[in-house]
Amino acid sequence: MKGLPKVLLVEDTSSLALVYREYLKDERLELTHVATGKAAIEAIAGAPPHLVLLDLKLPDMDGQEILHWIRAEGFPSAVVVITAHGSVDVAVDVMRGGAQDFLEKPFDAARLRTTVRNVLEKVRLRDLLDDLRERDRYHGFIGSSLPMQAVYRIIDAAAPSKATVFITGESGTGKEVCAEAIHRQGPRINKPFIALNCGAIPHDLMESEIFGHVKGAFTGAYSEREGAASQADGGTLFLDEIGEMDLDLQTKLLRFVQTGRFSKVGGGKEKAVDVRFICATNRDPLAEVAAGRFREDLFYRLHVVPIHLPPLRDRGDDILSIARHFLIAYAGEEGKGFQDFTPEVELIFRKYAWPGNVRQLQNVIRNIVVLHDGDHVGRTHLPPPLDGALSEGDMAHIAIAAQSGASRGHPRNEAILPLAQVERDAIERAIALCNGNIPKAAALLEVSPSTLYRKKQSWETVVV
Repeated sequence: MKGLPKVLLVEDTSSLALVYREYLKDERLELTHVATGKAAIEAIAGAPPHLVLLDLKLPDMDGQEILHWIRAEGFPSAVVVITAHGSVDVAVDVMRGGAQDFLEKPFDAARLRTTVRNVLEKVRLRDLLDDLRERDRYHGFIGSSLPMQAVYRIIDAAAPSKATVFITGESGTGKEVCAEAIHRQGPRINKPFIALNCGAIPHDLMESEIFGHVKGAFTGAYSEREGAASQADGGTLFLDEIGEMDLDLQTKLLRFVQTGRFSKVGGGKEKAVDVRFICATNRDPLAEVAAGRFREDLFYRLHVVPIHLPPLRDRGDDILSIARHFLIAYAGEEGKGFQDFTPEVELIFRKYAWPGNVRQLQNVIRNIVVLHDGDHVGRTHLPPPLDGALSEGDMAHIAIAAQSGASRGHPRNEAILPLAQVERDAIERAIALCNGNIPKAAALLEVSPSTLYRKKQSWETVVV
């Protein structure tokens, strides 16, 4: 939880709202008050608070409807219900509906402050655990590297909002995957996600693709057509490679982003839509602004929440996790027997720069599976340029690893050891082979780094 926790008070009686404000005036929090259910929904959808103090009896709707909406939409806000109509049945219903606590009017300042403090502390601990949790998969992403953990957290924070997101990154890093993750993580998950690649559409058709056109608007417009803006109403509009858009169309897009209104090509009637904008580019947007190819005012209108996707070469052992995922998937599709990679191929994958990023890695694995078969992908299976020679140092590293593996492969003359000892030997050997790099060892052992840290700590604290 960064900054002061945000609390939304939903109470239609102004005198009570003033009393509750007075009760909480010395607490370290930002308190906002609304008097209706509609205003509460708008406030939560715009920027979900950490805690909602929710009166059940509102002039325009029942508070339980708001509680059910919060949970159905997946907002992370905690809810404490306030009512003068308390009963055991009501309490059970709201707690089952997802409320964290229940306050029956009248209550004093101490009761309110204690409840608010307890719930906000639970929210703080929940957020802390979320920050510490390492995720190796997140919607369409695969990888547990530190750069990707940072991307996941930004998506978590940005998804519930309507704020525009500007994604940058090299080609093939997964910008559309990122946009879909934001859509799926947010409250618009059940609404349309419309993606438009501005670099793949001829410039003279781009305006029609976004805004649609009326019949006869131009040669070939034989019927009226809805554009991406109309199709995305209520959902998300993703404009990929937005730097390819003409300056004239950028002007029209700026007005659309500012007002939410547009006109079809050849039409004079304006239409209003509710769209969440996400855009992406593989170029340096500030350099494009400086060169006059991208409107500065449009850039700052869109550049509200920036997300930069790291290149694959900076993601460490995510490379092998992604490669294994594609290998198993494509081997299953093609009826091939591939299960893993040889140590030599793993080293090549780690050292290669991957200028085409994840898309290139995907194509390489597809090429291997289609053209070859076996249990393990070996160096002879690799297409150019990955089939180039490794250095002598690299080959020596592979030989040492292979020899270590071979020595462990003949246990016939060894005593049977306790399983815990075998596990400890395997972990310590992996850490040693990785020169003390625990995250790297964890990736090779296919476990979370936190598992290795926890086990090492338990071994070091054992009293003999």
